[in-house]
Amino acid sequence: MSTPLRYGMAGAGLSCAVIARELAEQGHQITIFERRSHVAGNCHTERDEASGVMVHIYGPHIFHTDDDEVWALVNRYMRFMPYVNRVKATAQGKVFSLPINLHTINQFFGQTLLPAEARAFIEAKADKSITDPQTFEEQALRFIGRELYEAFFKGYTIKQWAVHPSQLPASILKRLPVRFNYNDNYFFHKHQGMPEEGYTRMVERMLDHPNITVQLGASLSRDDVARFDHVFWSGPVDGFYGYDQGRLPYRTLDFERFEGDGDLQGCAVMNYNDEDVPFTRITEHKHFSPWEEHDKSVCYREFSRACGPDDTPYYPVHLTAGDELLKAYQARAAAEPGVTFVGRLGTYRYMDMDVTIRAALDTVRAHVAARRAPATPT
Repeated sequence: MSTPLRYGMAGAGLSCAVIARELAEQGHQITIFERRSHVAGNCHTERDEASGVMVHIYGPHIFHTDDDEVWALVNRYMRFMPYVNRVKATAQGKVFSLPINLHTINQFFGQTLLPAEARAFIEAKADKSITDPQTFEEQALRFIGRELYEAFFKGYTIKQWAVHPSQLPASILKRLPVRFNYNDNYFFHKHQGMPEEGYTRMVERMLDHPNITVQLGASLSRDDVARFDHVFWSGPVDGFYGYDQGRLPYRTLDFERFEGDGDLQGCAVMNYNDEDVPFTRITEHKHFSPWEEHDKSVCYREFSRACGPDDTPYYPVHLTAGDELLKAYQARAAAEPGVTFVGRLGTYRYMDMDVTIRAALDTVRAHVAARRAPATPT
């Protein structure tokens, strides 16, 4: 085995947990600095004492993937229970199923269309003058037409991002499918589930290794890099540089918690699409653990707003123009000696949990391979 190295890591979320475990099992020494009082980052879960409900403290996280290796990895640390995400949406005074499917189309338009009929019906409503959609709005108008766009996407998107859909890239909408059957499973992936004891317990097990030390309530700074052979940074990329060129735009979330007896909304996730409703959705957390039974319930109303200096960043904001600041930070990060930037915040891109884990595995393996490669003669 090669000489053990000392690694520092900023953040105890999925990215650094996966990387830390891989390196620890190879004999290296890992110190993780986590500014919060818990591990698992934004997928942190806690058991509510009063109700017994497992609560997703920073909003719901549903694991879904087609990546067999990633699925096997998470199940190594926690048994994943079956869970199918069936999202509902309140729009224009009615409740519909998401993603848009044959039931949604028939209900919304008052039709009884068969799959082929529905496909032709929607195609007739599409704006065929848009041949190369560049924005979120153009993508929606081209493929589903104005009525469905305005009912299901326009208001929700404005609330979520605080910009008009014409300013967002088309790639955001490409992740949202439209189906011409009655399948209301929100995800297409073959593996989908929830960790039986919550994500935080899963990450704690991942970090339970004698070569890994986790310091909660502690931060790693740029000045600390020299103390380690290498650093993996999963915090905001602009934060590493002290925001010296300005702050990149992020969205944050506020949660308005309410609780009560019984079943409060009948589903795990209810989106509220109308722009005049101030919140984007309500989540009822006991439905994320359908194998459990609880007499009481815990719900969150979810509000999106611009992220301030003291807020928790959730979503990087990518617009169709104006990314010069991002490019400047990314250029510096790419050239930063002894530091690898990882995760949603470190790479400034939206990533689902499975993609985060896959990226972490690929990154640490590339790093190890580079370390083992013989030096190039000069």
